[in-house]
Amino acid sequence: MTAQFNHTIIASLDPQRMAKFYLELLEARAESSWGPFTNISLAHGVLLQFAAPPMDFPAQHYAYLLDDEHFDRAYATIREGKMEHWADPQRQLPGQINHEHGGRGVYLLDPSRHYLELITRPYLPAAS
Repeated sequence: MTAQFNHTIIASLDPQRMAKFYLELLEARAESSWGPFTNISLAHGVLLQFAAPPMDFPAQHYAYLLDDEHFDRAYATIREGKMEHWADPQRQLPGQINHEHGGRGVYLLDPSRHYLELITRPYLPAAS
């Protein structure tokens, strides 16, 4: 069996708020929650678990590949919600998207201040 990404825990200031944010932006599916985790799932069975750790945590970077139509809807949500966003990870190009790697991309912060990147083309070509 080839290794596949299965799940990750995302440190959250407010796990329920984080799950709601990701559910809307990524059009994810709510899942049953247990213990300290508020769970949602993405395509291909990837589970995102939001939990509040008992300590301060550094911001992380999470990139999500969207098709063009989903990107359009997500970007509309970003603009309608007046969310700060940038075309670049250095946050030098506010209110814009980029056209890197033959697609489009945008950077923003989630409610726990993690860096999100939404892209329409992967950085690497698909392996054959």
